[in-house]
Amino acid sequence: MKRWLALALFGLVLAPTISSSAPMDDLRNFVRGSWQQLRQAHAGAPLIVHFWGVTCGPCRAEMPRWGQFLKQHPGLPLVTIDADLVPNDADAVKSMLQQSGLTKAENWMFDDDFVERLRYEIDPHWQGDIPRTLLIARDGSTTTIDGVVDFAKVSAWLNHEDKESN
Repeated sequence: MKRWLALALFGLVLAPTISSSAPMDDLRNFVRGSWQQLRQAHAGAPLIVHFWGVTCGPCRAEMPRWGQFLKQHPGLPLVTIDADLVPNDADAVKSMLQQSGLTKAENWMFDDDFVERLRYEIDPHWQGDIPRTLLIARDGSTTTIDGVVDFAKVSAWLNHEDKESN
C-alpha cells in the first residue's frame, strides 16, 4: 500500500512537467508532429540534430563541447532536443543549455507522456539511447552518430555540405 501511494504521489508530482503544453520561452515543446514540423522548416539546408538528456552522464560532458562548437561556427544549423528517458524539469534543461553555451541553438524538449511515440516519429528503430546526433544533408540523407561525437567528423561533414551548396 505504501509503495502504491508513493508511486501515485511521484506520478502526480511529475505529471505537470511531463504533460505541460505551455510555451517554455526559448525552449520549444517537442510533441507529436514536431519532427515533421522541424524537418519542413529546415528542408533543403544542412541540419545537425543532437539528442541529449540532463541525467545522461556522457551528455553532461559533451554539451559544453557543443556550445564551443556553436561559438566557433556562428550560424551553425544546430537543433538540440532533450530526449531523456527520465522526465526533466524545463528549468533544469534551460540551465544546462545556458551553462553549455547553447542558448542560441534551436532547443526543444520532449513533452509527451508517451515518449516512445516521439522517438518512433524520428526513427522507428531508435530505442532511446543518448547522446545521439543526426547529420541531415541538404538532400535529406541522414548520418546517425550514436554516442559522443567526434567534432572533427562533424566539421568535415559541414565543410562537405558547404562545398555542395557552391
